[in-house]
Amino acid sequence: MPPSEHHTGCEWIVEAYGCDPVRLADPAALRALFDAIVIELSLHPVGEPVWHQFPAPGGLTGLLMLAESHLTVHTFPEHASACLNLFCCTPRAPWAWEARLAALLGAHRVAVRELAREYARGPVRAATLKEAVR
Repeated sequence: MPPSEHHTGCEWIVEAYGCDPVRLADPAALRALFDAIVIELSLHPVGEPVWHQFPAPGGLTGLLMLAESHLTVHTFPEHASACLNLFCCTPRAPWAWEARLAALLGAHRVAVRELAREYARGPVRAATLKEAVR
């Protein structure tokens, strides 16, 4: 790999506010959200999502492992908000977070932080275990 070449992924940290509390506590609504993200961004799940539903008035936490990395969500119906994280190990076009979360969760305000996640620069060799523990 030439010295100037580097590899980056994209990570989106997303907060959605003013969401419909009923949808934030509905497993079917959150599965539909994950399905939309996966399909519209051409992601590749490596298994089924894992969900945990908290007792009312709490929401849900979901995790989907992807060939690209992961997608997570944590909802707070009692605060009408949701927090999402999507990490992809290869760059991809941004998703229309504001419009899609408005449609899927009823969000009125969405804050999106997009990070370039650099995980290699220049020639890289794997460290030996002995080097790694120093």
